[in-house]
Amino acid sequence: MEPVLSKSEREALKAMYRLTKAGTDAHTGALADSLGVSPGTATTTVKRLADRGLVDHRPYRGVELTLTGRRAAVAAIRRHRIVERFLSDMLGYAWNEADRLAGSFEADLPQEVEDRLYVALHRPATCPHGFPIPEPQDRDIADLPVLYDLEPGEVAIVAVPGSTDPDVVAFLDTLGLRPGVRVEIREKHPFDGPLVLNVEGEDRTVGEKLARQLFVTKDQSNRKEHSA
Repeated sequence: MEPVLSKSEREALKAMYRLTKAGTDAHTGALADSLGVSPGTATTTVKRLADRGLVDHRPYRGVELTLTGRRAAVAAIRRHRIVERFLSDMLGYAWNEADRLAGSFEADLPQEVEDRLYVALHRPATCPHGFPIPEPQDRDIADLPVLYDLEPGEVAIVAVPGSTDPDVVAFLDTLGLRPGVRVEIREKHPFDGPLVLNVEGEDRTVGEKLARQLFVTKDQSNRKEHSA
C-alpha cells in the first residue's frame, strides 16, 4: 500500500524528486526555496519523512529519496497530473489554471477516487501540459527533450511546464504553441540560432532561449512519413 501523506509531505516529495531530476542537490535550503517555506519548516517535514523511511537525510550531504520515497513521489506526481486532467477535461479549466488548482484539490483525495477518475478520463497518457502520466508502480518518469534538441524534419508534440511565466505563455499562444500542438522543425540555424517551425500550417520562428523552455514528445511515425 502507498503511504498516507499529508499535503506538505506530498509537496515535499514532489519537490525533492524534481530537484534531483534537475541535477540539483536536494538540501533543505533548496527544498525550502522550491516550496516557498522557511528552512525550519522544510527541515521539520524532512525529518518526518525520514522517520517514515521515505527519505535519507544526512547532515552536509543533503536529502535523498529512498526507493519507497521515490515511488511515493512519482505516485504524488501521477495524482497531480490526473487531477489536472480532470479539472481541464471535465470542468473546463485552462491547462495553466488546472495546475494552480490541483494542489489543494488532490490533498485529501482517496486512492479509490483517483483510480476511478483515471478510468473515467479514459486512462489519459499525459496531463494538460503535455507531460506523461506515470504508471502506478513507476519509480521514475522519463525526461522529455526540449524543443531546441530537435532537428529539421522531426515532428513532435509540445509540452509546456506549469512554471512558465504567464507573459511567456501569452506570447506562445500568439504563435499557436500550446500543450498538445504538433510541430514540425523546418530549419535550425547554426550557432544557437532560432528554429523555424511549422505550427498548424503556419511557419513560426522561435529563438533558442524560448525553445529551451518548451518540451516535446517526438512523433516517430510522422518523422518516417516525412523522410519517405
